[in-house]
Amino acid sequence: MAATSSAAAAAPPPCRLLGSGQAHLRLPPSAAAAAASARRRLLLRCAASGGNGKGGGGDGSGSDPVLEERRRRRQAELAARIASGEFTAQGPAWIAPLAVGLAKLGPPGELAAALLTKVAGGGGPEIPQAVGSMSAVTGQAFFIPLYDLFLTYGGIFRLNFGPKSFLIVSDPAIAKHILRDNSKAYSKGILAEILEFVMGTGLIPADGEIWRVRRRAIVPAMHQKYVTAMISLFGYASDRLCQKLDKAATDGEDVEMESLFSRLTLDVIGKAVFNYDFDSLSYDNGIVEAVYVTLREAEMRSTSPIPTWEIPIWKDISPRQKKVNEALALINKTLDELIDICKRLVEEEDLQFHEEYMNEQDPSILHFLLASGDDVSSKQLRDDLMTMLIAGHETSAAVLTWTFYLLSKYPNVMAKLQDEADTVLGDRLPTIEDVKKLKYTTRVINESLRLYPQPPVLIRRSIEEDMLGGYPIGRGEDIFISVWNLHHCPKHWDGADVFNPERWPLDGPNPNETNQNFSYLPFGGGPRKCVGDMFATFETVVATAMLVRRFDFQMAPGAPPVEMTTGATIHTTEGLKMTVTRRTKPPVIPNLEMKVISDSPENMSTTTSMPVSAASIASGEDQQGQAYNTGGLIVCLLYKEKLSGRSIWTTARLNLQQGFQLAKNVSTDGRVMAGEVITSAIFGQSGRRGARRLAGGILLGPGHVAVDKPDHPDLWFGTEYRPAGR
Repeated sequence: MAATSSAAAAAPPPCRLLGSGQAHLRLPPSAAAAAASARRRLLLRCAASGGNGKGGGGDGSGSDPVLEERRRRRQAELAARIASGEFTAQGPAWIAPLAVGLAKLGPPGELAAALLTKVAGGGGPEIPQAVGSMSAVTGQAFFIPLYDLFLTYGGIFRLNFGPKSFLIVSDPAIAKHILRDNSKAYSKGILAEILEFVMGTGLIPADGEIWRVRRRAIVPAMHQKYVTAMISLFGYASDRLCQKLDKAATDGEDVEMESLFSRLTLDVIGKAVFNYDFDSLSYDNGIVEAVYVTLREAEMRSTSPIPTWEIPIWKDISPRQKKVNEALALINKTLDELIDICKRLVEEEDLQFHEEYMNEQDPSILHFLLASGDDVSSKQLRDDLMTMLIAGHETSAAVLTWTFYLLSKYPNVMAKLQDEADTVLGDRLPTIEDVKKLKYTTRVINESLRLYPQPPVLIRRSIEEDMLGGYPIGRGEDIFISVWNLHHCPKHWDGADVFNPERWPLDGPNPNETNQNFSYLPFGGGPRKCVGDMFATFETVVATAMLVRRFDFQMAPGAPPVEMTTGATIHTTEGLKMTVTRRTKPPVIPNLEMKVISDSPENMSTTTSMPVSAASIASGEDQQGQAYNTGGLIVCLLYKEKLSGRSIWTTARLNLQQGFQLAKNVSTDGRVMAGEVITSAIFGQSGRRGARRLAGGILLGPGHVAVDKPDHPDLWFGTEYRPAGR
């Protein structure tokens, strides 16, 4: 059964007998007031406790007193309305006599009587009801007052607004039943209707056989090799954002991080899903604006009480709808062109498809689907791509926004985060092995998703009769599973409102719906759990680690209060304006010793050793013409050029991640195998001649040697990096 406040449990509500003779629960004003009071006391205790006693999450200092006062007034107003009985359903006494009279009229009357009794709640235990006006949940993020109502009415209750009725679920056991145990009895309902205009029958809104077919096609595309390749994409995109922030730090300009995170994740998802470079971090263009017009429309429809877009005349003359239609037309045209291009590439390639198939030049999901022989229409592909574009873009941007807001409030968490990034990454782009070592960063993302779940509610509709929390429900019930309530329930979380990444041990499993028994739903649960959970986690972990390694973040002076509003995800009302400064503490770079093997072919065993300081490597200082730091990626490349009858040795810079992509063969631990030659594309036109005769060594970690000696008689390489003292 659902969790309720201790006060409500101590004083069970009395039974009120309706004319039908059935007993129905009603929460009297006194119990409601006690529940609200208990909630306030509990939250004060939680805030004072500083978490669960495992190190806390920080003091949370820096909260806006005006904002806090506004919140207190809202809570007090809602508590008073609950205590007044405004939200308690009043069953009319005339239902039972009317039902008896109808039943005497024969079969039609009996049917009418049964329907009337069922509508009135006379067919079994009545779900607690909260009835009221729209003003109860407007003026702020709608899931906030739902939390107060949950503490009063329990883990499942009905919320009525005029003719509309919703079941609000905040109980992990009921959520588990809907999402996993009996998932076939529920569809996406309202969500599919709202998003049909943009997602069509894509994976999120689709139901039934269409959903099963599309999931079987899409899930294999996100195999381990693909996710590993995406780490490079995450790193490059995050580095571009770092460059933008570096300029802002130089110019002393504050930055609005929410919009930048949205652009970052848009660039990532464009390349990952259909190999399109939005480049939205650099400039705006027509397609970028079209995507945002469509996203804003989808969010507006998800929260609008009146579907104005369905009014026959208005939808044809509305300027907003006209703009939306033009944006959709441009997006569809662009996607159709990308699909056609990808089809031609697939037809021309000679790669054999297998379960971990991935085209090195185009590792996108679209390429995988076409190469797999997925026999669907261009429209279905378009629906799938749009679904992944919206779902994979908005959610990750929201996670990063609220993560950095929390980090600005908890400097001790930020310090631990930066220490880990320094130690694991040093001054280079992350690899898949690095991401696995960023355990504290992952816990920060886990905790950010607990406090600010994306999305805050999951929407379902019953398509069969069922029992929820001991109450019978019929077909056609619209259900909101409040992830926000589940993630903030004091019954399930110590210090529920405290940001505390250490509530989960670093050496333990990543928290998910299974090991947290559905009290934690960062990516949903059951068969319809988000297929991109690993992708999203790695993306946000990489971006967070790379940003905090280079910069400090504080709320900008005079920035507007950070409040919540909702669409598809939780947004800020006025953006996240921050001051970004370069870190004064230099990143941790290991002290290395470089052993240089003699460049004489006649005396390859002769060696000389010299120390290489971390400072010289970090600055990119030339060590006898052979060692360079390339953006923190320590690389040494030697090749021999014959000029005017004499031989000279030359060095070349190489970006490590580009080397991964262009090497012909990469072993499982990332080292370029002996005998492989990196192509000249990395050097551009000016360096092609020498690079064609290149022997390259790429250092991935201490003690790794990529290439010992090339086969070409004019080229050899024998440089090894080792940590000093080993």
